Amino acid sequence: MQFDVMRFPSYAFDPATGVATFDYLLDGPSPLRFTETITLPVPADPSVPEALTRVLDLLHVVAGVSYFKVGAPARVVAPKPVPAAAAAFFTAVYTEGMAEYAYRNQLPHVLELTVETTPLDSDPPLSPVGGRPLSAVGGGKDSIVTLEILRAAGLDPVPFSVNPNHVIDNVNAASGLTALAARRKLDPRLFELNKAGALNGHIPVTAINSLIAIATATWHRLGPVVMSNERSASDPNLIWNGHEVNHQWSKGVVAEGLLRDAVAAYAGLADPYFSLLRPLSELHIAQLFAGHTAYDDVVTSCNKAFKLHDPTARWCGDCPKCRFVFLALAPHMSRERLAHIFGRDLFADPAQTPGFLELLGVDAHKPFECVGEAEECLVALSLLTDDAPVLVALRAAVPDSAWADASHSTVFTPGGPNHIPPAYRKLLDEAAT
Repeated sequence: MQFDVMRFPSYAFDPATGVATFDYLLDGPSPLRFTETITLPVPADPSVPEALTRVLDLLHVVAGVSYFKVGAPARVVAPKPVPAAAAAFFTAVYTEGMAEYAYRNQLPHVLELTVETTPLDSDPPLSPVGGRPLSAVGGGKDSIVTLEILRAAGLDPVPFSVNPNHVIDNVNAASGLTALAARRKLDPRLFELNKAGALNGHIPVTAINSLIAIATATWHRLGPVVMSNERSASDPNLIWNGHEVNHQWSKGVVAEGLLRDAVAAYAGLADPYFSLLRPLSELHIAQLFAGHTAYDDVVTSCNKAFKLHDPTARWCGDCPKCRFVFLALAPHMSRERLAHIFGRDLFADPAQTPGFLELLGVDAHKPFECVGEAEECLVALSLLTDDAPVLVALRAAVPDSAWADASHSTVFTPGGPNHIPPAYRKLLDEAAT
C-alpha cells in the first residue's frame, strides 16, 4: 500500500463519559481512515482544565504511530501549532521510536522523516504538579518496587494502568490500593489490515501510555506520574544505518526528557512525569523486589503471559523476559522461592542455555525485548555459585576476560542521567542503600 502523507483530521473529547475519539488519515491514491478511542476514568469533578485539552492534543499525534506503520508515508503533518519542544518530541517518536519497526521492515526513510508542524511562539505559564502520585503498574517487579517506595514514604500512591488485565488486577489487589484505569481501543480495521499482510511492527507504546497517564492525572488533580523505567532501558539493541535501534526507546531517559519538555512547553505542567528507578540497574531493582514477598503469587514480567488463555499462567518460562528476570532475581532469593514464583526452575533445564547465552551477549545482540544489559546478566551469573546444569554451561561459555569486568561492575551503584525531582530522589536513595 502506497501513501503520501499521514494526517490527523480531528478529535473529540466527551467529559461525561471520558471518551476521547481520535481520527487518522493515511492519504494517497487509496486513502485509509482510522478512528481509535481512549477512555479516561471520570473524576468526581469532570470539568476540563486547559492542560488536559493540550495533553490530549499531544496524545492525538503520538498515538498515531499505530496507524502510521500500516504504510510508513514519507510525510507526517501534525494538526495544530505546537512549540519547538513538542515538535521535537513528535519527530523523535516517529523516528527513534519506530527504529525497530524500520529495521525489521527495511524502511530507512522512516529514520529520516520530520513531523511537519506549525510553530507556536507563546508557551503557557508553568504550573507545578502537586498531589498524590499516579504510579504506573505493569504487573512486573519494577512497578511494584516503585509503588512500595512511594507507599513507605506516606505518599499514598494511586496505581494506574492502561487496559489492565488479570495480572495487573491481581497486583493491584495485592497492593491493597485503589487503582485507576484507562482503556485504549484501536480501530478494528488495523487488525484486518495486519491479517491481510500490511506492514507491522513494534511501536513506542510507553510514550502513548505515558500521555494517557498524564491526561488522567491532570483530570483527577493528581500527579506527578511516576514510572518505573530503569537505567538499562536507554541501552540500544544495535546500530543500523548510523542510528541506534532500541526496543525500549520510549522507556529510555532521552524519550522521557523529550516528553517532559513537550508537556511543559505545550500544556504548562512542570515536572509532570519521571521514572523513579532511572538511576538503578535491573539487577539492583531485582534486589529491592526480593524484599516484598506479598507479590510472589501475582508478579509477572512475561509479555506472553498477558496473551495466554490460562488466567493462572503468569510466566511462559521460555522467552527472554522470563530468563532475564529469573537470572536477575536468582542472587537475591532462595531457589525454592524463585521456582515458586515462576512455576519451574529454569536453571535445571539445559534447553534454556542458548537463551541465557543470548542475554549474556554471547554470539548474539541483545534480544528485542525489555531486558537488561549483558553486563548485568554477567554480574548476576558471577553471584551464583551452585552447579545447576544451565549455570555450569553458561560459566563455560563466558570468556575469561569478561569475569574481570563483572568483578568491577557498578550495577549496584545508582547513577546516570535522570529527571527525578529532589524530594523523590531522596526517597530513592534511602530505599536503594
